[in-house]
Amino acid sequence: MIQALARLAAPLLNTPIIRRVRRNHGLEHATIHLLSRKLKNLNMAGRSTASGFYLYGNVSTAEIEQTALEALNRMRAGEHGLAIHPNCGTGLVTAGVLTSMAALAGTAGMKRGILDRLARLPSVILLSTLALIAAQPLGLSLQHYFTTLGDPGDLQIVSVRRHEFTIPVAGQRLTVHFVKTRAG
Repeated sequence: MIQALARLAAPLLNTPIIRRVRRNHGLEHATIHLLSRKLKNLNMAGRSTASGFYLYGNVSTAEIEQTALEALNRMRAGEHGLAIHPNCGTGLVTAGVLTSMAALAGTAGMKRGILDRLARLPSVILLSTLALIAAQPLGLSLQHYFTTLGDPGDLQIVSVRRHEFTIPVAGQRLTVHFVKTRAG
């Protein structure tokens, strides 16, 4: 079903700007996959745009650049599965939407009294749990067909820039790398 929806959405998904974001998103995931294999206890997040992607985490610029190039080469060599990551925001949003819908379904027609709410709690928990179970494969499928692209096409890495910021209130330093790309 997701694949059929993707076929219907293909004209939109293949517009140049969306295709670039999807390719950058795939390269972002591939880079994080490879970094997590090299660096134990990696704590990293990413965000993709049409002009590249951001990586949030304390890793050296040389390591980011080397790993992003390796990820791009491996994707070009056919390792398109590197574009799918189990901790992607797509999966988190999918889980949130499905559990919210499950909770709403579990409370449909419910009276306002506390006893009725408590009586519905097991149903809401069951429906929410089933929604979470369904969310993981659905989120991965949505990544595969909608939010990432495993084929990098003619995507090229132009530069890798490092920025450091102080996080307000916490007073900690945040390292952010921007991997600038072109074409795609």
